[in-house]
Amino acid sequence: MDNNSLPEIEKLLLKLKNTSIPSDLLEKASQQIERVRMGLKYGGFQTQIDIVSKYIDWIANLPWDKKTEDNLDLNKVKTILDQNHYGMEQIKKRVLEYLSIIAIQKKNLGTETIRAPSLLLIGLVGTGKTTFAKSIAEALGRKFARIPFGGLSSVLDLRGQSKTASESDPGAIIKAIRRVGSRNPVILLDELDRIDPASKSAIMGVLVELLDPEQNAQYVDYFIDYPFDLSQVLFISTANNSNNIPVAVLDRLEIVQMPSYTDEEKIMIAKKHILPKLMKNAGLTSENIRIDDALWSKLTRPMGYDAGVRSLERTIETLIRKVAYKIITGQGNGYIINEQNLSDFL
Repeated sequence: MDNNSLPEIEKLLLKLKNTSIPSDLLEKASQQIERVRMGLKYGGFQTQIDIVSKYIDWIANLPWDKKTEDNLDLNKVKTILDQNHYGMEQIKKRVLEYLSIIAIQKKNLGTETIRAPSLLLIGLVGTGKTTFAKSIAEALGRKFARIPFGGLSSVLDLRGQSKTASESDPGAIIKAIRRVGSRNPVILLDELDRIDPASKSAIMGVLVELLDPEQNAQYVDYFIDYPFDLSQVLFISTANNSNNIPVAVLDRLEIVQMPSYTDEEKIMIAKKHILPKLMKNAGLTSENIRIDDALWSKLTRPMGYDAGVRSLERTIETLIRKVAYKIITGQGNGYIINEQNLSDFL
């Protein structure tokens, strides 16, 4: 046996002892380590340690018993939603009603399991689907993770691959759970209508399992090869439309239609939310940049009608960058952008 491998074996055993993983998984992992020890004793390869070491690292760092406490004070939830989103009163009302069901289940049934259809936010690009999902997580006091379904090329990207396979890895769900370090986060299943057609059927099959409280308590990732309880995860999905989403998946979702914004709403959102956020991120203040009120209507439609605010946000980002450049290159320290000088910034 390679004596250099002994410390590695002992480290793996120690890592297991210092975790809160389920007892039967602990026993299973310990047996794997012992098999590696015996294999090395009789001339096994270093790759055996590498495979088991990666596996132990994953199971030891999953939040088997770690979660956040929900804020189910709906008045506080509404306050946060109002702070983050202008208007959208009907959408906020739908969300508050949805969270009311979760609150009552927890209070009267004594269950942490979410037994309500997951929300599906449907709307055109830029109508605030992703930011609204983030706000729900913030309002509840939960961790947040986003999984872009447009980037999944195979069901294995979602479900994971066996640890013995080449380039094995857990799937996107387990990766998200480890990343946030909580077993009850809000997970955004983003752009369900953009799944690769070649793998759509298999991925949708996994989605049915994820969204079903009767099944997701025993979710098995192929790499972890052991059930992980997802019944306390609040899944929220998004799509531009529902045409490409199978009925079996839609049956487990509650559709919330995101409205398009009027020009007046876009201007208010830009003034109250987008501009202050981008200025703060750039380290600028109102002494550095101001936008003349008369200019907003022109900024709102630079290339025609847009249902959301993404184009407007990009326009404001451009203004911020131009101002930052002028300040850093010594051209001035404060700018009021108006119709007369707009061409200097766009």
